[in-house]
Amino acid sequence: MEGEDVEAAEEGTWSRETIPKVLKIVSSRLSQRDLVSLLLVSPWLNGTLVSYPSHWLLLDLREMNNAGNRLIAALSLPRYRHVKQINLEFAQDIEDKHLELIKNKCLDSLQNLEVLNLNGCQKISDKGIEAITNACPNLKVFSIYWNVRVTDIGIAHLVKNCKHIVDLNFSGCKNISDNSLQLVAQNYPELELLNLTRCVKLTDSGLQQILHGCPCLHSLNLYALSSFTDEAYKRISLLSHLKFLDLCGGQNLSDEGLSCIARCKSLLSLNLTWCVRITDVGVIAVAQGCTSLEFLSLFGIVGVTDKCLESLSRTCSNTITTLDVNGCIGIKKRSRDELLQLFPKLQCFKDYSWIRGYSIMDIRSFGVDMQFHGCGGLTIL
Repeated sequence: MEGEDVEAAEEGTWSRETIPKVLKIVSSRLSQRDLVSLLLVSPWLNGTLVSYPSHWLLLDLREMNNAGNRLIAALSLPRYRHVKQINLEFAQDIEDKHLELIKNKCLDSLQNLEVLNLNGCQKISDKGIEAITNACPNLKVFSIYWNVRVTDIGIAHLVKNCKHIVDLNFSGCKNISDNSLQLVAQNYPELELLNLTRCVKLTDSGLQQILHGCPCLHSLNLYALSSFTDEAYKRISLLSHLKFLDLCGGQNLSDEGLSCIARCKSLLSLNLTWCVRITDVGVIAVAQGCTSLEFLSLFGIVGVTDKCLESLSRTCSNTITTLDVNGCIGIKKRSRDELLQLFPKLQCFKDYSWIRGYSIMDIRSFGVDMQFHGCGGLTIL
């Protein structure tokens, strides 16, 4: 009898203490959608999972239907009271009216929100931006990729309501202008990441304001912006902390502008795809100035030759892992051994391939990692 009591006590301890501890560890590795599904298994499991606050700091509704109503319903639940990240990337049926309802009904739940992803939410306009940013005073990361409704008015609401932004993605927001960049430059001196891909209304004036007002930038994406000139490009040299720079399609960038950019000593990744005015002079300046470079794309530049490759080998041989010279007709093809003599750390070398005609960003969208992984040693395409 006594033995049975001991066994029962041990089982009770196992149920009360061990199982919840194991469940917490295992459930922390599940996606949020799997966690939500588990809530329906039993009242005990529901209560146990809900008791782990760290499990409910992310609200993930990406690519989901009826996302607007789902978002309102979720933020009404106690478990999301301290949510820090909301992902609505390419979610369906999310409109301004939903964000306005959230502002009016769920204000307390958004006080700790730090990351808001509205990528591809095409029905959101300036009105929705005003509502949601008004409810998120501690927002740090804001992404609104490919939204053609948002204008400078929406960005004005953002900078007015959210004072702690360090990461902005305006990629594809074709209706924001230099006025938006002026607001960003004036209000976010601590900004670290900025993506302006295909923001086609921008000019040198707006970019220069960013370069003067946001000295902490370490990632700047100017992909597919052909209107900028050396007048602005030269001032990229002001960004002493810059590590990632995408200038793909910078048709007006000259060797002189690139030589100024080469003063960014911390640069690790540089995309010069289709910067067609560049020659050996500019690339040699980069080789001499950016000696920590790990990724370099010269895709489509016919004005470079083996001279720049030799210069890169002298200064960046121990750092470069990815080098794309696809379409660079002045650079001769080399064997694997010859390449490794020039760049011992090289993992990916592009000199011709099926990817001809696509940009770095397009290739990444196909699921090919061109930068540091997936090459299985050195791959020559």
